[in-house]
Amino acid sequence: MKRLSGAFVTLVAFVLTMAVAGATAGGPVSDGPSAAPGIDTGSAIVELNGDPLSTYVKTKPPPGKKIDFSSTTVKSYRAQLSALRNDFKQWLKANAPAAKVTGEFDISLNALAVQLNGTSLATIQAAPMVQQAQYEGVYTPQAIDPDLTLINAFGAWGAGGGASAGVKPDGSRVKVGIIDTGIDVTQPCFNDAGFPATQKQGPPSLTNNKVIVAKVFNNKTPSRNYTPAAVQAHGTHVAGTVACDYGLTNGSTSVDGVSVGYGVLGVAPGAQLGNYNVFPDSVTSARSEDILNALDAAYADGMDIVNMSLGGTHGKSGNVGFQDLLMNAVNDLDQAGMISAIAAGNSGPGFNTVESPGAAARALTAGAVTVGHFIGINVTVGGTDYAAAVGQFGPSAAVSGTLSVVTSNGCSALSGLSGAIALIPRGTCSFSAKIRNAQNAGAVGVVIRNNVGGPPISMAQDGTANQPTIPGVMVSLNTGATLTGLGGSATTINATKTYVQDLATSNVLAGFSSRGPTDVDFRVKPDVTSPGVNVLSSIPGSGTETCVPAFSVPCWAFFQGTSMATPHLAGSAAVVLGQHPSWPAWAVRSAVVNTADENVLKTSNGTCCDTDVNDVGSGRENLSSAVNASLAFDPVSVSFGAVPSGSGQTKSMSVSVMNLTSGTLALPATSITGTTGSGV
Repeated sequence: MKRLSGAFVTLVAFVLTMAVAGATAGGPVSDGPSAAPGIDTGSAIVELNGDPLSTYVKTKPPPGKKIDFSSTTVKSYRAQLSALRNDFKQWLKANAPAAKVTGEFDISLNALAVQLNGTSLATIQAAPMVQQAQYEGVYTPQAIDPDLTLINAFGAWGAGGGASAGVKPDGSRVKVGIIDTGIDVTQPCFNDAGFPATQKQGPPSLTNNKVIVAKVFNNKTPSRNYTPAAVQAHGTHVAGTVACDYGLTNGSTSVDGVSVGYGVLGVAPGAQLGNYNVFPDSVTSARSEDILNALDAAYADGMDIVNMSLGGTHGKSGNVGFQDLLMNAVNDLDQAGMISAIAAGNSGPGFNTVESPGAAARALTAGAVTVGHFIGINVTVGGTDYAAAVGQFGPSAAVSGTLSVVTSNGCSALSGLSGAIALIPRGTCSFSAKIRNAQNAGAVGVVIRNNVGGPPISMAQDGTANQPTIPGVMVSLNTGATLTGLGGSATTINATKTYVQDLATSNVLAGFSSRGPTDVDFRVKPDVTSPGVNVLSSIPGSGTETCVPAFSVPCWAFFQGTSMATPHLAGSAAVVLGQHPSWPAWAVRSAVVNTADENVLKTSNGTCCDTDVNDVGSGRENLSSAVNASLAFDPVSVSFGAVPSGSGQTKSMSVSVMNLTSGTLALPATSITGTTGSGV
């Protein structure tokens, strides 16, 4: 990380004069909503006085360890916390009888969830044992193998002994909890052949020796008796990116009837998974208490890492205005040894758009870059073929016409396109509107040219009536520039689908990827970027059908969102931890963040390089470098927050440095230049 934005000041390098002793040990590019309604004013999380198990001095674990729930000290302190919660319940009964407790927590937070039933938050906060109370947040899902190549996963596997058919290359002995929409255990990604026999928690039909936990959390409507089963695809896709092992024994994948020349693999195929479903059935939002329950359960179940490809606006200055309790829980659990990989959000490209809980200081927060591959067709212009991405606008058959370059944005009525194939820029209005306007002007087909760097995307319809019936496809920014100079040429939109790799369009920062600094404390986020556009992974079977190797139903799909970048980081953390099991959680995060490549391409035009820490954090992760990290820093980045312009303030912060090698490192002094922000 090298540069600052004017509203705040960040230390982006370290001055070291020491020898360190050796260690002994999202829109059309989004797969779902980017922000939730924010808060549920009918319920609250109530934090009581006293530390939770994760941070209490006598129960918090030493570095690299977990809480020992069997110890006498932990049992005794849990009893004390339980007694304190009982005191609060008695206080409620006497002072706010309408309010009802719906959940209790003692691992990540010393807290309860309360259904207010008309009781004011101020009344709850007046209880003598209450430290603070907040309305509950509401969160939604955020949504050779080119993405693994992009993050150099194969090199990291080599450091851990390499990969071969039938051998789990890495992530072995590591457990990753997926807090999401559930995992379809019948998907070929989660074949448990070769995994150790493991005690499972959850329905036998939803678990195996790969997916060892299946639990559901939804206190809003408990009467519906939801199960952990994966009805929505998001969680299965995320879980596949973390730990799919299908490609170890299968050399091809079929998407939309098109063969892709590699078998899908997750970043850590040897890892075991836990299914913590907070979006069961068709539920599309989860409250703070659901996620807190899932976090505490994941920790108690022995998960080393959790993946949260979700986010909401709770905790932003326009909503709450302070650090929300879910972010506090993430920080506490990290200190107790469980890493949380979390999506930054799909609310970019504006600054201050990172969402909760990804804004937590000790979260491993993911921004998204592109992967240059897609299912497409050829558009033949003047005898030359150009790759285009297909989506929900066909084509079902080839169409031909003269290429007509539309100079407007195509969002209002067009004319003069009879028999033509219209070339229209992306932006301003929906794809359906552009293609409909072209069809009304007589066009027989539409080519949308992308307006940002990276690969073209699969365009979705906007849900309005009278959808266009002519075919529409998208080409990349660079291809669009070429076609703009070919107006009047004979053009054909072909109908035969093919798998396209255009790796020159990889590693571009996604326009939707949320940018920092964090809204409340002006902290650097995201921490690092990873593939989040055109990510190919697993999806569940449809209805009563299961996804089986014979591919009787679709098994695979391309999704996009910081939701898809996050499991790359969770899988990377699993690979690092699998190779270095003695490293504490913060050292694993530091290894992933502080070994990143500073070569992310700019959103606007796909050129090198975006090095703004508010956009890309430390850059794009490099897993091979992460497993070979020699130093770890806590915190992983240093932010000094908002500094008033002309104030002359001096700020300092302590950074813990851990030598990850077995030898002594002599670190030269380095002066930091060019890092003074202008303030606000």
